[in-house]
Amino acid sequence: MTNNILLKFAKKGINLSPDAYKKVMSSDNPLNFASDLIVKLKSSDFKPVDLISVNGETVDEITGNKTIKDNEKSDETETSSPEVNDASEVSKDSISKKSELEIKEKETSPDGIIRIEESEKVVDAKIKFKRNLEKSDVTYDYEVIQDSSNKSYTSGEIGDLITYFQSRYEKLHKILKQRPDLKATTKVADIDDSQTTLNLILMVREIRSTKNGHKFVEFEDDTGNISILFSNKNEELFAEAEKLVKDEVVGVIANKDGDFVIANQLIYPDVIRISEKEMDFGIVFLSDVHIGSLTFLEDAFQKFIDWLNCEYGTEEQRKIAEDIKYLIIAGDIVDGIGVYPNQDKELSIKDIRLQYDEAARFLGNIRSDIKIIITPGNHDASRLAEPQPAVPEEYAKSLYQIDNVEFVSNPAVVSLDGIKVLIYHGESFNELPMAIKGLSYEKNEDMMVELMRKRHLAPIYGERTPLASELEDYLVIEHVPDIFHTGHIHINSYKKYKGIHMINSGTFQTQTDYQKIKNIEPTPAQVPVIHKGQYKLFRFID
Repeated sequence: MTNNILLKFAKKGINLSPDAYKKVMSSDNPLNFASDLIVKLKSSDFKPVDLISVNGETVDEITGNKTIKDNEKSDETETSSPEVNDASEVSKDSISKKSELEIKEKETSPDGIIRIEESEKVVDAKIKFKRNLEKSDVTYDYEVIQDSSNKSYTSGEIGDLITYFQSRYEKLHKILKQRPDLKATTKVADIDDSQTTLNLILMVREIRSTKNGHKFVEFEDDTGNISILFSNKNEELFAEAEKLVKDEVVGVIANKDGDFVIANQLIYPDVIRISEKEMDFGIVFLSDVHIGSLTFLEDAFQKFIDWLNCEYGTEEQRKIAEDIKYLIIAGDIVDGIGVYPNQDKELSIKDIRLQYDEAARFLGNIRSDIKIIITPGNHDASRLAEPQPAVPEEYAKSLYQIDNVEFVSNPAVVSLDGIKVLIYHGESFNELPMAIKGLSYEKNEDMMVELMRKRHLAPIYGERTPLASELEDYLVIEHVPDIFHTGHIHINSYKKYKGIHMINSGTFQTQTDYQKIKNIEPTPAQVPVIHKGQYKLFRFID
């Protein structure tokens, strides 16, 4: 046991002082006390140098000067980890299970988060991939509605850029034409001198403020340009105009007096309220797992997987886990290589293929009747410019070999037993707070609402969000979803907007140095679930 415990800490870059080691070994269940201590140390604000020698006082501080009783933590079995390709050789006869034990749940806190504590768990001693033990007989009504992986094309020439914006304008023009006030519209080139009221569908070209605080917005359509004044005396309209960003498409109703045009109504493409669909199953949402990073919360992620396998939680929580049919991962399942300067110093796995192998080791142990859908993010082995094609098999071969894993592009739209889900990693969240007053990372659900109102996932072209000038704009939100799932910000959030579940699934990574600079506080190991139409949030770390 001594070697096992020392190895657990060593793998996480943690060394124990003799006093700290004595406290671990004197607990009722040293292995489980060690696991819990590792999670808390890695999730706290410690620098790597602080973990070179953890003393007894730190152990007391982290654990509240309490040892963990046998009936509060799991009886863990240390096992060897065969290579990914050897998983198929494991037979049912190799399974040895400890007796099934009870799980303790903390009371739901005022924030509504369901906190799960492991008290005891079922352990499969020699299983590498549970998926390979038996095939699932579950029937999935799974359909990919939008995936740009095999449709993406651009030569980088100016002609492609023109075609790209024409595609954006035409798609959003079609949506806006469904509005009663915009059924009869005029093109800029066709405006007659005698017209006093203009109904237009336009793309924002430039926004500027006057010395008196009004806004002049230069718009364009496929026939010409027009400048329109938004007066700050019309407070409601002016507040809407403050949310305009370059390159988005909107409807404008304006009064014309000679060459002077004053707006009196601004119409966003937006969505109409949708009716709620019945569902008798559950969907789990993940993103930004960042496997391969030194700050990846491996133990917490393993607890999450054990819950999915109905091995953690109260009886009620296990029943929810039993109902889970789909798991969606909205990008950054691994930390990647060379994403930012000196990233290699923050990696525990410095080979992108080995990172995906490690991801396969985790996902391969999820029970076989859950279909897993994976999209890329900015840390994955896909091009950075959006839309991103699905992660190529050459990098994630081990994941491709797992049954019931599906790869789609970023963004993508899938139908899960009739529930339509729009999946987008969220790169455009980097620039929205700077472009629109009042938006912030901390309330990223409001950013999701703005994208839905604009009916575009990354409306601003040529700034912080890398966008490929495709022959078609695949980031227009043509399909109104039942669920809109994003990530990237590492802050969990939820909001229901016109019947649509807006979910950002947070992260399984502690605060990075970059986030410290930006003063971003992540919400790690919080997992959102839509269970039979209801939103629930599970937390796998204190």
